Amino acid sequence: MVKVKPFAAIRPPKSMAAQVASRPYDVLNSAEAKAEAGEKSLLHIIKPEIDFDPIADEHSKEVYDKAVENFRLWQQRGWLVQDPKEMYYVYAQTMESRTQYGLVVGASVEDYLTGKIKKHELTRKDKEEDRMIHVRIQDANIEPVFFAYPDNDEINNIVKQIVSSKPAEYDFVAEDGFGHHFWVIEDHATNDRITELFAQIPAFYVADGHHRTAAAALVGEEKRRNNPSHTGNEEYNYFLAVVFPESHLKIIDYNRVVKDLNGMAPAQFVERLSESFIVEKKGKEIYRPLSLHNFSMYLEGNWYSLTAKPGTYNDNDPIGVLDVTVLSNLVFDKLLDITDLRTSKRIDFVGGIRGLAELSKRVDSGEMAAAFALYPVSMQQLIDIADTGNIMPPKTTWFEPKLRSGLAIHKLS
Repeated sequence: MVKVKPFAAIRPPKSMAAQVASRPYDVLNSAEAKAEAGEKSLLHIIKPEIDFDPIADEHSKEVYDKAVENFRLWQQRGWLVQDPKEMYYVYAQTMESRTQYGLVVGASVEDYLTGKIKKHELTRKDKEEDRMIHVRIQDANIEPVFFAYPDNDEINNIVKQIVSSKPAEYDFVAEDGFGHHFWVIEDHATNDRITELFAQIPAFYVADGHHRTAAAALVGEEKRRNNPSHTGNEEYNYFLAVVFPESHLKIIDYNRVVKDLNGMAPAQFVERLSESFIVEKKGKEIYRPLSLHNFSMYLEGNWYSLTAKPGTYNDNDPIGVLDVTVLSNLVFDKLLDITDLRTSKRIDFVGGIRGLAELSKRVDSGEMAAAFALYPVSMQQLIDIADTGNIMPPKTTWFEPKLRSGLAIHKLS
């Protein structure tokens, strides 16, 4: 069962929340962050290379030093203020009239190390180390990670009661059109009950932020090793997470575009596809996949429906059932000789948030030869994979909306 604790968040005053909160560090490149960052934006703390002209190397010592200086300045100026006591917080997000309600908690380092916080993606050591440096130098988790957990009726009811009983502390629509709402849970008994209820939850599932999760947990483990007086109750035994009941979350599609057809003419490629798929030409109108094992393809100005033939996939295998696996096996590997999606320069990935028109645009421009859209992975598929200790292929899940960074920061000491 998982362990959580309340904490005294460092967060913006009510009047400044929308100005301080920012998109996560890995959603924007440095130039985009520089263009987007207002005076008070957290981007100056999580992407401090933007404060240099020209933009500096994000891994340089001067940039890390700037991160520390900016975090100190934001607190000194009153743009970030620490709460006087430990509490949980409700953080809700609205996208296209759908709202998901999560709790901001301190998640347990021990739970990550022992596998109670389950992952479905591989992490890269270089990216882990970069995030670890940021946690170390700030002695804080500046940005939250995004977890799912199996629904619990009493937790859902507590959250429902809180959001209906008082106005939100923060309530704003960000520039991307998504709403962000935040409540402070001040009642001591309610906070205690939330801790007790999570002690009945069997696991957390990393939805978004695998590298940040690994970095936060590994820095906590470092601090434990380096403290001869370690008791297990120190703040560094926990890290910043927003946890959502699985029923609230929706995974959107994560699509693929390829630069060439491996020497085949388009007609020859379509003919080869018919070995493994029922191929139907749909014409100029965008065609969206209708179900698992149905794909859409855009090629030479036309959309196609591709339905994998029975026997070409394994629905009893948690990885084999995934459409990313089916497409990789039957198209990228078998026909296009793209065997490593992580390293190949012949393939790119397009988050479904950009819409299927983005796929046709990239093909029509001549940049890409063909595009493939997939039916989204379900939360149940993600949980099945994590529970069986399997790892999803690269670029399988896309969660939207992303958490805003800066609404709550967790100090490690």
